Amino acid sequence: MAEVHTERRERLRAGALAAGIEAVLVTRPVNVQWLTGADGARALLLTRDGVRVAVAADCPLPEDVTVLAVPPGTDPAPLLAADCPASVLGFEEHDLTVARYREVAAASGARLADLGGAVEQLRMVKDEQEIACLRVAAEIADQALGELLESILVGRTERHLAMELERRMVDHGADGAAYPVRVGAGEHSGLAGHTSGDRRVEDGDFVTVAIGARYRGYRTTATRTFMVGLAPADWQIELHGQVFEAQRAARESLVADASRTPRSARHGGYWMPPGRSARSPDTGSDWRPPRLRASDPRSWVSWTTVCR
Repeated sequence: MAEVHTERRERLRAGALAAGIEAVLVTRPVNVQWLTGADGARALLLTRDGVRVAVAADCPLPEDVTVLAVPPGTDPAPLLAADCPASVLGFEEHDLTVARYREVAAASGARLADLGGAVEQLRMVKDEQEIACLRVAAEIADQALGELLESILVGRTERHLAMELERRMVDHGADGAAYPVRVGAGEHSGLAGHTSGDRRVEDGDFVTVAIGARYRGYRTTATRTFMVGLAPADWQIELHGQVFEAQRAARESLVADASRTPRSARHGGYWMPPGRSARSPDTGSDWRPPRLRASDPRSWVSWTTVCR
């Protein structure tokens, strides 16, 4: 595992040197963790020939990393900057406050140069270790939802189902939910940003579940809509067919650097622009159809997305 983090630091060092930056000070916590693999690391100084990491407590780090113990409540950024011999020091402008910037500038004496989100740009392309973590997170969420679908849903509230899904993900090894789990039943299904409430699931409902697990800092999200009951109504079957065809056409057209404009709008059916709703032919009530991303044999309508 240490080789992965060493390779990441080498890529950052090479990019900085190519830009005329002799040393790099990384302070954003998620970036420090990505470069070190240590939860307890608080800041990192990367020079031409070494790396120093500030930690607040005992923290396992590779032998090629020099550790700087920082007392609790002490900002590690000025301490690392004071130990930097470079004339040009790169820093994360989007992370440091004005006060911290002034302390770093006074401590280092070097010319400060913004990294321009260099670490974030490296993180955009995932390596095998990151992809493995994302896979585990996705499998945890999928297992939790699969178990829930095997239980009795009718009569239970959206809030209760959301809480059970969060508990099941933790039971299966997740650090927690990636985002608040959202469950929407009936007229609440397919509503973006719906907060789980006291609406109880009824037979024949569409139920939308937005679920994601957090595993070792990596998060996935999956949103699935399924029908509760034994026999879907004709309009539900037709709706599924329309959305599935639109989604399949979108998948087939996926290419690198393509526009993110929804292709669903070109395929008619029940797809509606944001802010609009569809009317159920059976009940006459307003219902917003879900926007879908993949099919799942266990559900009438379903989609899954993995994200960072």
